[in-house]
Amino acid sequence: MIKNSIHVLAALLAVATAITTSCGRSSSGAERLMPSDTTGTAVMTFQSPEHNFGTVRSGEKVGCIFTFRNTGDADLVITSATASCGCTVPKYDRKPVPPEGAGTIEVIFDTSGREGLQTKTVVIQSNAENNLVILRIIAEVEED
Repeated sequence: MIKNSIHVLAALLAVATAITTSCGRSSSGAERLMPSDTTGTAVMTFQSPEHNFGTVRSGEKVGCIFTFRNTGDADLVITSATASCGCTVPKYDRKPVPPEGAGTIEVIFDTSGREGLQTKTVVIQSNAENNLVILRIIAEVEED
């Protein structure tokens, strides 16, 4: 009986090991997001890190596109874009940007329930040398 228990335990251990090691090799698509060139350094350079919408009406959704270039010598991958407020939504491409390539980050600002001068920020995290970049949007929101 002890001998059978040892065989069952050994079999379970072998199956668990096979499952664990195969999970590490699953192709979930994460490989496509990894930079292909990891020998150099990516550098994220924006044309302008700030956008002023001017005067907008409360209730409007306004948007802008921040353009950047990878001025480094390795692929650049954005890992996250986080807004300072739920009224601001950043969108970005998750594909690596090659050296000298360009990318964009779209920012949508919902002015509903807002009034007066509004300043919102979006923090961009990436594998770049300047791995944290802060983008800023400004708007003067007038009530309808």
